[in-house]
Amino acid sequence: MANRQAGWLAAVLAVVIGGTAYYGWKTYEGDGLPAGIASGNGRIEAVEIDISTKTAGRIKEILADEGDFIAAGQVVAVMDTTQLEAEQRQLQAQLRRAEIGVDAAQSVVAQRQAEREAADATVAQRQAQLDAASIKLARAERLLENKTTTQQAVDDDRASVESAKAAVAAARAQVAASDAAISSARAQVVDAGAAVEAAKAAIESIAAQLREGMLRAPRDGRVQYRVAQPGEVLAAGGRVLNIVDLGDVFMSFFLPTSVAGRVALGSEVRLVLDAAPGYVIPAKVSFVADVAQFTPKTVETEEERQKLMFRIKAKVASELLRKHMDQIKTGLPGMAYVRVDPAVEWPQHLTGTLVQ
Repeated sequence: MANRQAGWLAAVLAVVIGGTAYYGWKTYEGDGLPAGIASGNGRIEAVEIDISTKTAGRIKEILADEGDFIAAGQVVAVMDTTQLEAEQRQLQAQLRRAEIGVDAAQSVVAQRQAEREAADATVAQRQAQLDAASIKLARAERLLENKTTTQQAVDDDRASVESAKAAVAAARAQVAASDAAISSARAQVVDAGAAVEAAKAAIESIAAQLREGMLRAPRDGRVQYRVAQPGEVLAAGGRVLNIVDLGDVFMSFFLPTSVAGRVALGSEVRLVLDAAPGYVIPAKVSFVADVAQFTPKTVETEEERQKLMFRIKAKVASELLRKHMDQIKTGLPGMAYVRVDPAVEWPQHLTGTLVQ
């Protein structure tokens, strides 16, 4: 009887222990995490930016060292612009000469317009003389009909009329010449004005190159490397500094197909760095790769499909980064925990020391 009771009790305990073990395996799935939370290891990364020259030249001065924090728009390096400054002075002299040319051309236009007015007055004068000669001729011809004047007098008056007509024609030709001179002078004004605009455009181009000679940080960040040194001559696009954008920090990690397919953009992530295991950094999924990594050459079976790994990127909020910018260090390894099931609660060790 006692042996039967002992056997029955052992069977019950075996069922209870087995059920508990199964529940625990389903809940934590062998990695210490509840079902609905997956993990992967990775490193803290940030967007890297190269500050480079736009045109070839010699580095005059570098104003930032490795490790320095820099702000967007801050001048971090200066290029030697001696030659550009000389070209700028030359172009400024050309601009002044062109502006004087405009004034001179406008003066010529005014002069030609005055000459035309004088030519108009001459035409009017010659026309009046022609009218007077014509009237005198008509009177002489009537007197000749009455035998009160001589043929010679009429011929003289007729010659005076023809001479007056020639004078009117010459005066009108002078008006036409004055019009042509005015058009030519106005063309000179346009040409001088174009020279002024060309000089201004060249000066603006030089000014832009001078501004580009002051290399500025495109974003807030920290200098990671000084790629070049003062005195070096760089080609166009030559790298001077490499900075990391501390406003765009993330961790990349990999998850298998069975889990990656359940990760949605915006899912909550907790990051724990090896260097500071007591602190948990909140983040959110900002990227899920659509192409698998570590893909077998031939994917035929379900087991092989489970070997596919997808890259996930968890980005830290920029507001949090601004608060702790001094502590941000890229390259640190750690673990990323992503909640693929929103209904699952975070384990205690991922909530107690949340960085805020």
